[in-house]
Amino acid sequence: MTSLRNLLICGATAAILTACATSTPYQPASKPGGFDGFSQTMIENDRARITFGGNSLTKRETVENSLLYRAAEMAVERGFDYFTLAEREVEANKRVNVSPSSRFGLYDPYFNYSFYRPRYGWSQNYRYSRFGGFYRGRGFGYRGFYDPFYDPFFDDFNVREITKYRATAEVLFGKGPKPVNRDNAFNAREVLQNLSDVIEFPEEN
Repeated sequence: MTSLRNLLICGATAAILTACATSTPYQPASKPGGFDGFSQTMIENDRARITFGGNSLTKRETVENSLLYRAAEMAVERGFDYFTLAEREVEANKRVNVSPSSRFGLYDPYFNYSFYRPRYGWSQNYRYSRFGGFYRGRGFGYRGFYDPFYDPFFDDFNVREITKYRATAEVLFGKGPKPVNRDNAFNAREVLQNLSDVIEFPEEN
């Protein structure tokens, strides 16, 4: 029964991680400037500041395309024909993540390091754990001190760089044909049509 419980716990954890392992879809952000979608602030009737932020699985190209798509949406919604990007920048938010290898366990920043052994279960903070700990030390017959949470694989680390992109632009809306010979001017309806196939919309429930 204990093995079955452990398998169920591990399976549920894997399912949660798999569900979360997706890039940020085209959706409103939870807060202005958040890394989980788009947000905007109207500056004037024909000018706005638009931001699209993505999680660590969202490519920079996706973030930039989503920003252009949101600008085109706002232009059409407000009765404009084109928009111009007055200012545009892409921020790369980077950090290095160091954690023990997932082959041996999980790192919980709130409850310290915890690892899994097939015969004993999880070392701590799990209801069905049978891990009783053991002695560690050096030399033949040396018992050392008792450490119930000693992990012989503690030095097995995963090190990876996590990058999240956030694109921001000040957008000026206009009516009529877009200005010619300006690389920062876009026909709103053409943008919506051409980018609709590459925009990652949320899955319908």
